[in-house]
Amino acid sequence: MSLLRRHLVLAAAAASLGLASLAAQAADPAKPNLTLGATAGYNYDVLKKAIAPQLEKEGYKVRLVEFNDYVQPNLALAQGSLDANLFQHITYLNRFKADQKLDLVDLVQSTTAPMGIYSESRKSLAELQDGDRVTLPNDPSNLARALQLLVQQDLITVKADIDPLRVSERDVVENPKKLRFQPIEAAQLPRTLGDAAIAIVPGNFATAAGLAFTSALALEQPPVAYQQVVAVRQGDEAKPWAQDLKKAFQSPFFKQVLDAEFPGYTRPAGL
Repeated sequence: MSLLRRHLVLAAAAASLGLASLAAQAADPAKPNLTLGATAGYNYDVLKKAIAPQLEKEGYKVRLVEFNDYVQPNLALAQGSLDANLFQHITYLNRFKADQKLDLVDLVQSTTAPMGIYSESRKSLAELQDGDRVTLPNDPSNLARALQLLVQQDLITVKADIDPLRVSERDVVENPKKLRFQPIEAAQLPRTLGDAAIAIVPGNFATAAGLAFTSALALEQPPVAYQQVVAVRQGDEAKPWAQDLKKAFQSPFFKQVLDAEFPGYTRPAGL
């Protein structure tokens, strides 16, 4: 090998090592390790398939934590055992942090699985009978969301002057079929399909239980208020690692994963 060629080879190798070094240091040096939490089902899968690979490519070490309820992810975030979570819509976040006096904020929008009405004993909503039992989420914001879905299907009406995001069973003014509402923990709703006439199940718990959206008797078209967001502690949203996390949810790679893995889900604005 000529002396000139050897110098060129060494220069190329040095440049390659330099780029690798830059890539390895691309993560926020103050926060190279990230712990992200999500509820079981599609929210966890979104982090695993669409977000963690991007952050790891940027040099972060990512740990994912799975939850099976709607309370612990925000408490864990507020207490510092999580850096961010993905499981809730902005309405739930705002209500929960106000009730619990937590300093949490939304960082970026994610994809959303629509809430649906499922049944093993009814082939359509027209088959509902007087006095049928309806199971639905017991947390206030998802309860309101479920009741609004019943309103959209002309099964009930609610007070005209009520905030649609705060509707409860007490606000139902017409219930022609005298449906009996039983609010229970959202994660348990799929298990009630064996004895309830219909169950109204949030999308993440439906997918976690293997319920296909195509099998639902009805699906919602969630407004922005019911679309999933990533939450972080107030004061973290402008930090480099949080901005890297935000960019991952707005990237072409994120869209590619949604196209391939999450067809039919509600997309964030702009994707």
